[in-house]
Formats: sequence, C-alpha cells, structure tokens
Amino acid sequence: MSGTMESGTPGDRLGQALADVIERVAVTGAAVGSRFPLYAEPGDGRWTTTGRGSWTGGFWAGLLWLRARYTGSEADRRAAAACTARLEPWVGADTATRGLIFWYGTAPAGDDAEAAALRARAARACLSAYDRELGLVPWGDALGGPRLLARVDAVPGTVPLLAGAGPRGAASAADHLHRHLDLCLGEGEGVGPHAGRNPHFRPALRFDAGTGWQPCEDPPPGWSRGRSWLLLAVADALLRPEVSAGGTARLEQAAAVLLTPQGAPAGPLVPPADALRPDGPLDTSAAAITAVALLKLARVPGPRAAQYAARAEAVLDRLARNHLTGQDPGRPPGMLLDGCYDAAKGLAVRHELIWGDFFLALALAALHGIVDITHV
Repeated sequence: MSGTMESGTPGDRLGQALADVIERVAVTGAAVGSRFPLYAEPGDGRWTTTGRGSWTGGFWAGLLWLRARYTGSEADRRAAAACTARLEPWVGADTATRGLIFWYGTAPAGDDAEAAALRARAARACLSAYDRELGLVPWGDALGGPRLLARVDAVPGTVPLLAGAGPRGAASAADHLHRHLDLCLGEGEGVGPHAGRNPHFRPALRFDAGTGWQPCEDPPPGWSRGRSWLLLAVADALLRPEVSAGGTARLEQAAAVLLTPQGAPAGPLVPPADALRPDGPLDTSAAAITAVALLKLARVPGPRAAQYAARAEAVLDRLARNHLTGQDPGRPPGMLLDGCYDAAKGLAVRHELIWGDFFLALALAALHGIVDITHV
C-alpha cells in the first residue's frame, strides 16, 4: 500500500486526490495513445493495454470525460469524444458488458450529442438481445466462453442503459436486474420468503436446457466485485422510478443485504479480493465501485441515506490515505494501487486498474459537484 496522503483533513485529502487522479488521466493518455489502458504496474505505472478496449474500454472514455469536465478544456473534450467514438464497434457485439462499455463511456459526457446517440444505439442493441424466456440479457459470446450465462457484471450499466430505451427498455431493465437478484442472491439472502437460510452468493450461473441454471466455479462466491457490481445496479434502479416501480422494497432490502447480512454498512472499507481468502490480496476497485453505489443510495430518500453517505466518504478517505500514490519516487501521482484483476489466476493482484481509477474519479467528482451522481 502506498500510504502517501496521510496529512491534512479528509476534505483536503479528497480534493488533492481528485486533482491527482485527473492529472493521472493526462499522463495515461500520453502513454497509451490510441490504445485502451487495462492495468498498470504498481512499481512504475506502466500500462498493459488493449487495442479495442474489451469490456473496460468505456471506463477509459469515461475518465477522459471526467477530466474534460474538471478542466473545462476543449482539447480534453475532443480527446474524450474521439475515444468514445472508438467504442462504436462494440454496439453490435454479443455481450452484456455493453452496459459497462456504453453507459460509463458516454454518461459522463453530459450533453454531448454524439455520445448520446451512441448510447441510444447501444441501448437498442441491448434491448434486442433481451431473452424473454430467460428474463434477462444473456452474457453473450463476444468475449469467449458460453453465451447463456447470468453474471453480476452484466447488470451495472445495463440497467440505466436499458432504462433509456423507452417503456419496453425500462421493463426489460427491471426484469434483467430482478432475474439476477433471483439467481445470484436466491431466496436465502434477505430477498425472499426464506431469508437467511442460504448464505451463498453466486456471481455467475450457466443455463443448461436440461437442468436449468447452475452455479459456475469462476468467479468464486467470495469475489468482492460481485457484490459491488450488483449493489451498483440496485442503486441505479432505485434512482429510476420507471425501473423500480413495484419493487422498491425488494431493492432496498437487497442493497442492505449486499452491504452486510445485518443490513447496515460494515466490514472492511477495502475488502479482500476473495472474501473466502481474507489473507489474500485486497481489491481497491471493489471499494471504489461500492463508494459510487453508496453515494447513489444516499440520494434515495430513506432512513439509511445519511449512513450510506458517511460510509462512502469513509471508503474514499481510506483509498486516498492508504492506496493512492502521491509524490512517490519513480511513479506518477494519482495511481489507485492494490486493485486485483484476478486473484485465482494471480493476474495483476496489486495493480492500478482502469475501472478502479474511473469509479474513484467519479465518486470524488460527485463529492466536489463536478458531476451529478444520479445521472452517471
């Protein structure tokens, strides 16, 4: 862990953290050119990149839009728009990660007409992929592997993306989310009549015509981002009456359960990458995702709103104090370290992750009034 921002008040730390993360975007942009950053080495900040962006491309575009909104620079705005345009080939790809790609790659653009048009195209494509019999948008085969999967990372982004596709899109968004709650939480984690009987979280399931939905071994049940992704989708639904209508109580209950079985935010501010391996690597990206979800939940009227807001700020302060690089020799400021790409494979287990950077920047930008968290 970096531990380089200990001094000052929490407000000072978070303001400096936002400035450093935004400056890191410029440094990253100069390093990667027209490619998409994926994860960076903790020692020197050198990025591993992809040519087309994969499922993470929207987070890089989103970071560029956040920088443009922070600086007000027309050059930064042009860079963000150019990156967003490079996401276009994914519109026709068979993948539920279009939610991650096109919501987070365009929503931070605000009133940019071209970003809005691309988002609308992606929303229609997601709606076309909705499977009425399964009650969800399948994972798809564009990234390899079986097509008929239900995965928690297919839900965030997809909910608000579908919600923008008219009444049928909003209905499909609700179905998609509730089906994943059924499958991933089941009726044993506080969302059904048998609450408390089944403590197992299932982040991914595969559909078999003979036996129905069966849990996958990977990602494992303790995968920290699993709960964070699903919590984010629940928060987005609660902010959209057209999606949450008739199901608000269930969604609020699911949010409480996803935070802790006791229904109140608790546990480590930065979770282990696998809850079943508490001595293993941490995952700051899961913490950053959770912070954004908490800021959204804090905008939903209710008795826990203040608690959610306080927890979000505590998470962000911990990330800024203990995991964000400052003036460290040999590496640039603004790197969110200790993100874990894949603990089981030992892949990038203490690294800077592009989606961790994005969600940290988004949360900090929301706290400082640069974006409206309910719209991103």
